[in-house]
Amino acid sequence: MTRPFRLRLLAAAGAIGLAALGSGMAAAPGTPLFAPVFTRDFADPFILAESGQFVAYATNDAEAGINVQVALSPDLRNWTLAPNPAKPSRPRDALPALPAWAKEGATWAPEVAKTDAGYVLYFTARHRKSGLQCVGAAAAADPLGPFVSSASDPLVCQFALGGTIDASPFRDADGALYLYFKNDGNNPAADKPSVIWGQKLAPDGLRLEGDAVPLLRNDAAWEGRVVEAPTMVRRADGYTMLFSASDFGWNERQRLSSYAIGYAGCDGPLGPCRDAADNPLLYSFNSRDAGCLSGPGHQAVFEAAGRMFTAFHAWAATPGCRKLDDKRQMYIAPLGWKAGKPLIGGSLKPGSAG
Repeated sequence: MTRPFRLRLLAAAGAIGLAALGSGMAAAPGTPLFAPVFTRDFADPFILAESGQFVAYATNDAEAGINVQVALSPDLRNWTLAPNPAKPSRPRDALPALPAWAKEGATWAPEVAKTDAGYVLYFTARHRKSGLQCVGAAAAADPLGPFVSSASDPLVCQFALGGTIDASPFRDADGALYLYFKNDGNNPAADKPSVIWGQKLAPDGLRLEGDAVPLLRNDAAWEGRVVEAPTMVRRADGYTMLFSASDFGWNERQRLSSYAIGYAGCDGPLGPCRDAADNPLLYSFNSRDAGCLSGPGHQAVFEAAGRMFTAFHAWAATPGCRKLDDKRQMYIAPLGWKAGKPLIGGSLKPGSAG
């Protein structure tokens, strides 16, 4: 993906630490606009602010046999994997046992909501019978888990549309819960359009109610064959859905990954929604002044210290902005708004090695 470097960024780009956010401090000359706060492979990050600390969840670590990674931070800049309470030298698995319908090895994109059932984790996993990716839900009394599900079937799986991935919960101002997800139409076995859907959740977050409503589809050139990773945000002036699009990978033939973040305005939690004409919002770049970023995407939005932030992943890169290894690292950046449009600031910088 080749574009002129003209990202729409917050004036507080390069802010350092929670206390400095919004202070107008700019990054020092030669400092990259974006740097990972967690340098391990921590794809599809989601952050929950809970009890004076921050809890981050991420896609599986297949080599370590971890279905859902979980990390902790006191300040968003310093992150460590949560230890296994039974074996503190080992990392914790927030979802140590998958339900009977799911096969281990492809547990993706976990997100958590606090509901009448306690904490509910939504995750994507491989369906044993069909081989498709489907969405499940598991509950726990503790945000660190263990999350447990005894369901015999997925919470949602659009079998005729290639499966379902990237579930994201949202609580509206009236307390109503909704779930957003994407049918996996770009799955080669399906070869169908990819669509982002919304559906109402029961108060316990463990059951869907009503019908799924299509909200966005891959109908813009920059999106390629994919729209995914929906994140709904409500502000006083309306609803905005952030989403990711195009191929998440960074292939050898590509100078940079084509994956990027866009947004859409929505009339309500179940739409209708309209892609912004100035998409994408954040995309890959290699700039002498701003540094390197390849494949930013699968964003999540959360609040801390009265401010809004986005967490996302991007590929690990060499100093020359080439793919370093098969690792997607976690970034955190302030999220602001101007005339109803989202703006992403330069990321928080790590306090120590991840």
